[in-house]
Amino acid sequence: MTGIITAILAAFALAGASSTQASDTPETVTIIHAGYLIAVPGERVRSGASVIVRNGRIEAIEDGYVTREGAEIVDLSDYWVLPGLIDAHVHLLSERGADSRLQPFTLSSADRAFIGARHARRTLEAGFTTVQDVGGDLEAILALRDAIRRGDAVGPRMRVAGPSITPTGGHGDINGYNQRVIENFSSPGACNGPADCARAVRALVQAGVDTIKITATGGVLSNTAAGLEVQFMDDELRAIVQAAEMMGRRVTAHAHGVTGVNAFLAAGGHSIEHGTFLDNESIRLFRSSGAFLVPTVMAGEFVTLEAEANAAWMTPFQRAKALLVGPQMVDMLRRAHRGGVQIAFGTDSGVSRHGDNAREFELMVEAGMTPAQAIIAATINGARHLQMENEIGRIAPGFHADIIAVSGNPLENISELRDVDFVMAAGMVHKTP
Repeated sequence: MTGIITAILAAFALAGASSTQASDTPETVTIIHAGYLIAVPGERVRSGASVIVRNGRIEAIEDGYVTREGAEIVDLSDYWVLPGLIDAHVHLLSERGADSRLQPFTLSSADRAFIGARHARRTLEAGFTTVQDVGGDLEAILALRDAIRRGDAVGPRMRVAGPSITPTGGHGDINGYNQRVIENFSSPGACNGPADCARAVRALVQAGVDTIKITATGGVLSNTAAGLEVQFMDDELRAIVQAAEMMGRRVTAHAHGVTGVNAFLAAGGHSIEHGTFLDNESIRLFRSSGAFLVPTVMAGEFVTLEAEANAAWMTPFQRAKALLVGPQMVDMLRRAHRGGVQIAFGTDSGVSRHGDNAREFELMVEAGMTPAQAIIAATINGARHLQMENEIGRIAPGFHADIIAVSGNPLENISELRDVDFVMAAGMVHKTP
């Protein structure tokens, strides 16, 4: 015990030394000369402005192209400059492919963390400077999040959920293998009954997750014919939300079937992922509660195309559900948007390819949103959904210097966001024209 205490004290001493060294680091000032500046999506565009960045934060925005002694100048005078994008639904540790069903048994947590680092870099270079990872290996995703925070890995700022809270045999559990495999590889998030589900929430909070994700209904890519409707009891849903709120966490729910969407919202849930079969009652519940919808339309497009092509990685159960769910999702978003539901941008990347995230913008516009509304979903609304509205989502003094640029006007052509030319995250440049 004495040795452990000595080691802990030594670690604190080193941390203090590191802090002192960090305070001695010279200030860095970067000035971005923005041709067209969308500082706050939804508000007026400024022409010919300078964004002054000091030590990773935005210090000021000034009209004209200003200079300061010792400052680095980034010339984006021919570009459209806007806040870094936010994707509220990713799975950085994986990507669907031919060996997806074998990976739980062939990859370690360390393997997954390295794979996640590759996907994180790809996501950042696509212009997404903040993401929420909502389901994956707990050890690996915490390690990746923390490595990026320390600067040991390159990627977007991360909020993580770890493994989904799921009923035994539900969408977030292991399915479609022999009983011995199921017994040994059941999800650590699997629970049954209100008390057990509250325990599962508390265990994840104890481990250090930022948010709680549950699978309120069946899902497309679970290898089981358990349907797409609600899979938790009402008292289990209430216990999950209550336990999370008591420990300062929000809860988001994977939900396709309307019974799961409505039951979770009625239980006080904070947001819905997918929402494929939502109805008018769902829209009423969204509006009365202020919950967000994260539509992930491109995931529906991706699984539909894969199912139609008879992709080898898909099982018969997955293919049947993909063909049922995928074609519904553009219309679902259209109805939700018309109904006044708050929309936050999310892609489910990991189902689709990492780095292709901006395809979601095009599908949002196809569903009836304007380019400006789609951008707001990935900035202003995304920040509010993640409870980070005072830190990210706009270019304003005091905010993190998360800034991207594209060569054309994304308010006229949303597809410009599929080719991001410049990326700055927390004041550090990761991609230049």
